Amino acid sequence: MADKTAQLSFDGKTVELPVLSGTLGPDVLDVRALGSAGAYTFDPGFMATASCESKITFIDGDKGILLHRGYPIEQLAEKADYLDTCYLLLNGELPTAEQKAQFTDVIKNHTMVHEQLKSFFNGFRRDAHPMAILCGVVGALSAFYHDSLDNNNPQHREISAHRLIAKMPTIAAMAYKYSIGQPMMYPRNDLGYAENFLHMMFNTPCEEKPISPVLAKAMDRIFVLHADHEQNASTSTVRSVGSTGANPFACIAAGIAALWGPAHGGANEAVLLMLDEIGTVENVEKFLAKAKDKNDPFKLMGFGHRVYKNFDPRARVMKKTCDEVLAELGINDPQLELAMKLEEIALKDPYFAERNLYPNVDFYSGIILKAIGIPTSMFTVIFALSRTVGWISHWKEMLSGPYKINRPRQLYTGSVKRDIP
Repeated sequence: MADKTAQLSFDGKTVELPVLSGTLGPDVLDVRALGSAGAYTFDPGFMATASCESKITFIDGDKGILLHRGYPIEQLAEKADYLDTCYLLLNGELPTAEQKAQFTDVIKNHTMVHEQLKSFFNGFRRDAHPMAILCGVVGALSAFYHDSLDNNNPQHREISAHRLIAKMPTIAAMAYKYSIGQPMMYPRNDLGYAENFLHMMFNTPCEEKPISPVLAKAMDRIFVLHADHEQNASTSTVRSVGSTGANPFACIAAGIAALWGPAHGGANEAVLLMLDEIGTVENVEKFLAKAKDKNDPFKLMGFGHRVYKNFDPRARVMKKTCDEVLAELGINDPQLELAMKLEEIALKDPYFAERNLYPNVDFYSGIILKAIGIPTSMFTVIFALSRTVGWISHWKEMLSGPYKINRPRQLYTGSVKRDIP
């Protein structure tokens, strides 16, 4: 029984609604009693609706706070790596040294994919978008790994989670290699998670070069900073599909499909497209003026955030990483020079400062990925790779307790009953 209640009166009825309090964040009205009273809430986009109870991630957009199991994202990015973060999201606590070694060993032993899966790639056109390939191949994993698909079995859920986290970098790199016509590289268990991904992306059987520790660290931080972000569109999709009892590979494929939408996972790619539109450093002032003009369709991509009304806490870490990567590579790239100039001018402009339009994580991650040599078509694939652990953690959390199949209501505005003449 809730300590507080709210009352809603309509049509001569009064419904008492429990007020629920979490450990952090605003109180929540439990509106489930409305259905029996013959009414439903109307909330397009779920802007004021809590769809579930979760202990995984907390966001306070006004204060610029992002916590994973209570740990600030800035601390995780500085003091932990991606596999630490994966263990934390999955299990609720950071691993001990022994747990970390065991978890790392399990993930490394699952990085290979079934050899027949390579043939599956041949069904795609060479110019297919890597996200199309990723979505199709991940969805097909249930046909290859059907020995642990009992959602009611905690051990099966654990095995599926480990397989997805381990195999996603392999599949992502295979999609890239297929798109450029190069031979696919097998994973190497002697390399770290991010280092292994870069090895599969950029090495060939003819020549295997060591991966720069700076670039591997940058890649790992990108993975950490994108690991989870509460009940966003793709995570909600995974939970919704999971509520039907679908297998975990189908659920993650659904999350990938949702992430593919340009309004969700394509923001860092949109940053580079915007830089292409601006063209040169000399045009920055002109395009910033266009961004301020409400009647101009031009948008400044990679600045501001729908959730974070102050600043994106991930962006500060990403900026530092961006500076490290550019210094390591010593790149003389006009587009990267343009990005840095745009950041410099926009941060000094009172218009953007007053509106809290600071560079977000997508602005810096797009620059880093381009500097590393990853094509824009792979940006959302890497986002999906990173977010897989968040998706599977929410899927596991939902299945570990009581849940119902998702069935939203609607406000019907169509024709009333009528007869065919």
